[in-house]
Amino acid sequence: MSETLSALGGIGLFLLGMKIMTEALREAAGANLRHLLARFTTTPLRGVASGAITTALIQSSSATTVMTVGFVGAGLLSFPHALGVIYGANIGTTITGWIVSLVGFKLKLGAVAMGLLFLASLTMLLSQGRAARLGRIAAGFCLLFIGLDLMQEGMSGAADWITPERMPGTGITGMLAMAALGLAITVVMQSSSAAIAVVLVLLGSGALPLIQAAAAVIGMNLGTTFTALIAAIGGSRSMQQTSIANLLFNLGTMVIAFPMLLVIANPLEALAARTGVDTALVLFHTGFNLIGTLAFLPVTHRFAALVAKLRPDLGGHAAPELDRRLLSDEGAAMQVAHGTVTWAAREIFAAYALALGPKGDLRRLSTLDPRVKMALVDLRDYMAQISVPRDKPAEAAAFAALMHQADHLVRLIDQARHHAFIPVLNHDAITRRPAKWFAACLSPDRAMELTEIGQHIARMSDLVKRRFAQHRRGLLLGEHAGIYSVQDTFQATDAMRWLTRIMHNVQRIGEYDQEVRDRLGHGDLVDTGDRSARL
Repeated sequence: MSETLSALGGIGLFLLGMKIMTEALREAAGANLRHLLARFTTTPLRGVASGAITTALIQSSSATTVMTVGFVGAGLLSFPHALGVIYGANIGTTITGWIVSLVGFKLKLGAVAMGLLFLASLTMLLSQGRAARLGRIAAGFCLLFIGLDLMQEGMSGAADWITPERMPGTGITGMLAMAALGLAITVVMQSSSAAIAVVLVLLGSGALPLIQAAAAVIGMNLGTTFTALIAAIGGSRSMQQTSIANLLFNLGTMVIAFPMLLVIANPLEALAARTGVDTALVLFHTGFNLIGTLAFLPVTHRFAALVAKLRPDLGGHAAPELDRRLLSDEGAAMQVAHGTVTWAAREIFAAYALALGPKGDLRRLSTLDPRVKMALVDLRDYMAQISVPRDKPAEAAAFAALMHQADHLVRLIDQARHHAFIPVLNHDAITRRPAKWFAACLSPDRAMELTEIGQHIARMSDLVKRRFAQHRRGLLLGEHAGIYSVQDTFQATDAMRWLTRIMHNVQRIGEYDQEVRDRLGHGDLVDTGDRSARL
């Protein structure tokens, strides 16, 4: 009975250590990892690299997947690129097995970890900021190794009651049964890392043969997808697509891994005799995940199309999805919010470009409210749930900049109601030329970033204001001389003031966009020079 309690306690400590360590690592590395996922993942192959690195650093494939899903929903990542991250996350999650095998088993750090846990706990409790996070990371690692020692102690006699007669055979039926058992253990534990640690302990105690342990690990690989599937119920469309893709990818990897295990069973046993059974098992786990990735990577776009057919996306000009599962990571949540701001700005800018441009098409401008405005209302509700710690001034500044952007976007939508000023601006060449230039800056055909648009407006705004001021004085003199009517003078003055306010809001949106990018780690935009038309 005591051995059973020791084994269960060891599993519990291992799970607790993983949770503490993962959360602390994710918090410590947050902005850099978000930048890695959102900016480095420009191809599926790079997605594999960034997914593997991110998962290895934060020790959680689930956290990587959730972050990736949020970026897909916000339009920061395309779905095929996100698939690369999923492939890489499966590779990165095998690092835990290597830590257990090479550090936990070979170095036997359980006793040392007891002393280090005291120091880590003091650091965590008596300090703040970075030092406290380092204390939590160290405490999590210590709990891992203490839990591993307890598991080994509790399962030391497992070979006495886990006998070959009680285990499935070594044939294909027995291997499938072991895979099903591994899947069930992972689903119950909600942690593939802890499940693999249990298998490694049983393998090291001699209770589990290597081939059966390898079959169980294959099942555990598939078991990791069920957490994402459950989380996707009632979630966003991108969440559901990513969960389906994750399941299909792991099923495909499982189909590859079983024949591979049958073929290399004897060489794997020979390798275990030289390196140890735990190292051989972890090497097999990493190996079949690498092969699965290599098999899926060349057909990523076709695979994405298949998933899209199974769970069609909304398509069209729908607003990005604000995934509330990312609210636990304020930086990731703000990047998703920034994606919505960018979408809304492009929709509004395109509408103004059509209305002020040569065609004078007002239809898109007339539909901004409620289509885009409702998305901004949802954005404000979403941002109200984001909690930015006081010790993160950069993220606090980014949050304030996002709020300012949303406010200026709402103002642009409200100003769109006064589109009757557009014919007044077009009536006079002095006001028509700035309006057309402004429309050209906002046109989606120019494919400029928000920051770049703001920079263009800032460079030309003083000139536009001076010309409008001169024209306003001319109108007042003309009205005094009887050339213009009072009504015409007021209409032209109000129209110029309307356009000036719109330009100011667009300029401020661009300036705040640069601040958000700087604070959240997007990097600076390269100034491509003044490509604006001359007034």
